[in-house]
This record gives sequence, structure tokens and C-alpha cells, in this order.
Amino acid sequence: MRVAVSRTVSLSSPWLDEREEELVTEVLRSGRLSLGPTIDRFEEEFADAVGAPYAAAVSSGTAGLHLLCIAAGVGPGDEVVTSPYSFVASANCAIYEGATPVFADVDRRTLNLDPAAVEAVLTTRTKAVVAVDIYGYPCELDELRSLCEVRGVTLIEDACEALGARYKGRLIGSLGPSAVFAFYPNKQITTGEGGMVTTHSEEEWRLVRSLRNQGRADSGGWLEHARLGFNYRLDDIRAAIGLGQLERLEEILSHRHEVAMRYRSMLADVDGLELPCADDAEHERSWFVYVVALPPTTDREAVIAQLDARGVQTARYLPCIHLQPYMQQRFGFRVGLCPVAEEMSSRTLALPFHARLGEDDQTYVAEALRDALAA
Repeated sequence: MRVAVSRTVSLSSPWLDEREEELVTEVLRSGRLSLGPTIDRFEEEFADAVGAPYAAAVSSGTAGLHLLCIAAGVGPGDEVVTSPYSFVASANCAIYEGATPVFADVDRRTLNLDPAAVEAVLTTRTKAVVAVDIYGYPCELDELRSLCEVRGVTLIEDACEALGARYKGRLIGSLGPSAVFAFYPNKQITTGEGGMVTTHSEEEWRLVRSLRNQGRADSGGWLEHARLGFNYRLDDIRAAIGLGQLERLEEILSHRHEVAMRYRSMLADVDGLELPCADDAEHERSWFVYVVALPPTTDREAVIAQLDARGVQTARYLPCIHLQPYMQQRFGFRVGLCPVAEEMSSRTLALPFHARLGEDDQTYVAEALRDALAA
């Protein structure tokens, strides 16, 4: 029989209030529920927020990655290098176009792609590199860009978890490579479902806008299609939610940072527990989740069970992509391909985290984790 717990601490929670309701109501009353002016406004304000000249709203971060693979000319016979320690969309975007995902191992400290590992797997078939800013920590952008430029390979930045992050003092999105941001409810800002592609190329921006809308051309009529496209549109209702979120983006980011710093203080002395790497002169994280690495000999499943019994929600962030069943069956990937990612994947655990997580709940989580590790 399950024992009643004193409280439940949710893994994540979006910050929505009356402002989003007001903006959504305006759209509903306007009658322009899709392909209306709210989309344009959201794109313009998002582009300004990240310092990019162009932004195109899409139905998800996955859709954005897929469209950038198309823009890069990815197709059958090509290889796309990405991280094994990420959400599956970072690799699926290549498979959608008939290409083969190639995985390079990650850096143990940052959990981002190791540039040396990327260089080791680049071949004449490599068409693109999808570099992930995992958990909101910027990847080694300059090193990866240099590798790609020398070989004529397209660099795509999977910034789905990194809205507000900075690399060498500049916001992710402003630095040049086309990037994709995502707005799922656990992200820094949310539209429910949705994403945004940022680019510094007007030509690519126009292509993405066409592809997301069934391949319609800018100058074409409603039922005139210039190319094969997709229904990857974001609607005006979701865009209205996004506008409300953008209005308090800095406040949201500040609150998430405060929650992360409290966890760091509360958990710093837990023996063997590895906390997320700290910022340095070149990398400023935007806090997406709070993921710790348990001591190597710890039974993670036992820890999860004990936390669950006390009402603390957790998640196994992140399973290695190359070891997902469909990846092994289709491409023959096996254990040992990316040893650093595999080790960290077996030890990492996401704790409850969101902008309005209270200090009392954090104290409760920290105490529950200490007890679980000591058991």
C-alpha cells in the first residue's frame, strides 16, 4: 500500500498569468487565429530579444531543426554529426531527410559536444553538424564553426534549451549560425508547443517561412506552392502566449537563476554528487533544468523510487540517443560508441526546477536527496 506523502514537488511548471490570457483573448476576438499579425509581431520581438536579424516561428523545435536540415541540403547518403546526449530530435531531423546520424562523444564537464570528438568523425559525407547547447549551457561554438567552415559543412545550433544563454558575452542567436529555440512548457518561455528558427540570412529566412507553410512562395497565391513543404506553422493563439512570455523574459531568467543558485548552495557539500558546471568567462548558462550526476556507485533507480515516495518528481535526463531501441535497430549502434555520454547518462537525474519553485520546496528536495543517497 502506498504511503501518503506530505507534499508533491513537481518536476516543472510554466509561469503563465493574466497577461497571456489578455493577449490570447485579443486574438480570439480578432478572428485571426492563424497566419495573422500576432505571428509577425512575435517573430520580430523574439528576433530583437536574441539579437538576430530574422526569426521564423514554427510548430516545434523539432520542426525547426528539420527545416534547417532541408535548408542545408541534407539528403540520402549524407551524414549529420550530433550529440548522443540530447533529446532525440537532434538526430531525428537528419533521418527525416534520409541522412545518417553520426554521434560524437561529449565533454564530461559541460555535457556538450567535444570538438575533438566531432573532428574525429567528420568525413567527406558529412553535410551538417547539429551542435546542442545542452541544459542551456553554450556549446564550443567557435571551435565547431571553425571545423565546419574548413570542410564546407553547415553548422546548425540546437538552442532549444538555451534561450537567454551567452557565448563570449553575446546572446545565443546573435552569433551567426542558424539556431532553433523551443517553447515546450518546461522551457524558459512557453507557447504550449512551438519553436523559433533564427538566421542571419534573408534567403534562408524566406525559405523556412515557405517550407513551414506547405511550400507557399512569398509572391504566390493562397493555393500556389513553389516547393514541397510542411504544415509546421505556429498559430496566432500560441504566438500571443509567446508575446506575454517575452514581456517578462528577463524576470523569468532571473528567477530560474536564483533557483539554480539555491540548489548549488544546498547541495554543494553532498559527497560524490556532481552539480551542473558553473559559468566561466566564455559561457553563461540559461537555466533550463537542474540536472545532477549521482555518485558512480549509486543505484539511481533506488534513489528515484525513494524520492518518488516522498512526492519529489524526477526524470532520467538524458538517455543516450544512439541507444534508443529504434536507433539500434535501424543503424546498429551499440554500447561503447560514446563512453562519456553513456556513463553520464546512467548517472544524471533532473530535480524539480522552474522559475517559481519555492525555497521551502527546494529544501525539501535537497533533504530527500540526501536521505536517498545515504540509504
